[in-house]
Amino acid sequence: MKKLIIASMLGSMILLSACNTVKGLGRDIESVGQAGEDVIN
Repeated sequence: MKKLIIASMLGSMILLSACNTVKGLGRDIESVGQAGEDVIN
């Protein structure tokens, strides 16, 4: 039971922290795409 509670808490923390980083991740992916375009052109 204790392991289940700990796993649930860790999962919740990961999901909540992901909500804050989705915007930043989108920007990072966009900048990588732009850099790839610059290299090709």
